[in-house]
Amino acid sequence: MIDQEMKKAVLENFEKAFGKRDGVKAYFAPGRVNLIGEHTDYNGGHVFPCALTIGTYGAAAKRDDNKLRFYSVNQNRVGVIESSLDDLKPSDKAGWTNYPKGVIWAFAKRGMNLDKGFDMVIYGNIPNGSGLSSSASLEVLTGFILRDLYGFDTSNQDLALIGQYSENNFNGCNCGIMDQFAVAMGKENNAIFLDTADLSYEYAPIKLEGAKIIITNTNKKHKLTDSQYNARRSMCEAALAILQKTTDIKGLGDLSIEEFEKIKGQLTDPDMQKKAKHAVYENQRTIEAVKALKDGDLEHFGKLMRQSHESLRDDYDVTGIELDTLAEEAWKIPGVIGSRMTGGGFGGCTVSIVKDEAIENFKKTVGENYRKKIGYDATFYTVEIGGGPEVL
Repeated sequence: MIDQEMKKAVLENFEKAFGKRDGVKAYFAPGRVNLIGEHTDYNGGHVFPCALTIGTYGAAAKRDDNKLRFYSVNQNRVGVIESSLDDLKPSDKAGWTNYPKGVIWAFAKRGMNLDKGFDMVIYGNIPNGSGLSSSASLEVLTGFILRDLYGFDTSNQDLALIGQYSENNFNGCNCGIMDQFAVAMGKENNAIFLDTADLSYEYAPIKLEGAKIIITNTNKKHKLTDSQYNARRSMCEAALAILQKTTDIKGLGDLSIEEFEKIKGQLTDPDMQKKAKHAVYENQRTIEAVKALKDGDLEHFGKLMRQSHESLRDDYDVTGIELDTLAEEAWKIPGVIGSRMTGGGFGGCTVSIVKDEAIENFKKTVGENYRKKIGYDATFYTVEIGGGPEVL
């Protein structure tokens, strides 16, 4: 489902920005949505994301010096941002190019050094700040381009790990592996059931007979690197350290609900106990949800989506009025199988599974009620499940 217009535009913009077309190749890496399993990936639990047919398009060509030149069609007012292989340090003035530069830096950390620089143009159709992983999409796209242009021997799974490493250590956001993994390993019409503890995974076919996946964007701007996300992670790490004194576990995801209930009293800080509870319960919900899907029980899958949102709201405290309004309004509508926030939270999107005949009513009613309560519009996207990165 490659958008030929986007491909054409990215190549035309390359010619406009850098004055050449020969030897320029076009690429694509998807965005992702997580169906269930939120804030479990850095707790050694399971996640269930899928790649989307929207994502980031890129055009790139090697240079014969060590200059790096970047241009984003989405941020065309910024113009060309120039850098070099000698300047792989994060900086405010580098703006969005900190993401590709971080990937180049992370490649070098693995002994894969670029002998020459390159020019790169990107053009994304992932809504900005939506929590559909535009940063992971850009990281995997960059890694994929580097592998193709410079002939590095690295797997798609490695591209995911390199992208996560660069986001953690170059860009300062302590994200788990899910986003980059879903982008790098996407498979059409399948979600990925991933155990983040050991990166074992299986593809699960998504058969939504007579229903669609709809993503609703709160249009509230959120920035993941902010302290809120890292604070949740730190609290879970602190909870894990306490429980490890008496229990042999590597991550909170190792605990069953029964085991957690037995030992949760060791977490004397009530807020810490709630955060740990979410990590344990959400992991078990994800395992149960994938089984429900395999059994063709979409209704049960939908119930678990709702429980996931309620836990993210009440225990993990990452939703906020915008996401809660979207989810709670969706739950009232006949034909909505399930709806929950997706991504890091604090803004971004909900993901809903909606029966075909209910889609118009869903968009109209949720949209009107959201505007009444929040004061501005939400945006609705009907999405398809796509594959991983590719050369176009």
